[in-house]
Amino acid sequence: METTPANTVVIEAQVVEALHACFDPEIPVNIYELGLIYDINVDPAGTVGIQMTLTSPHCPAAASLPAEVEAKVKAIPGVTDARVEVVWDPPWDPSRMTEAAKLQLGMM
Repeated sequence: METTPANTVVIEAQVVEALHACFDPEIPVNIYELGLIYDINVDPAGTVGIQMTLTSPHCPAAASLPAEVEAKVKAIPGVTDARVEVVWDPPWDPSRMTEAAKLQLGMM
C-alpha cells in the first residue's frame, strides 16, 4: 500500500519522536538532540531511510545503536522497512547539538 505525501510527513514526525527515545549510552541526551541524525527520508512505499553518525568511530554503541534505531522505526505503523546508514562525513562535533542538548549537558 502506497502512502500519501501527507502520510509520509506524519511518518517522518513519528520517526523523529521514536528517535527521541534512543540514547547514546555515554551521554544522557537522545540521539536526535545530539545531532547524530543527518537525514530522514520516507518514500511512498513506507520505507524509511536514515543517515546517522556516532560521536566517534570508536563509540561503544557502534554495533547496538543503529540496530536500535532500525527496530524503533520499523515498529511505527505505516513503516514497511527501515534502513539505517552510518556515515562519517561530515564528522560529528558538539556544534550539531540542539540548544536543549547543550543546556542539558551544561554547555551553555
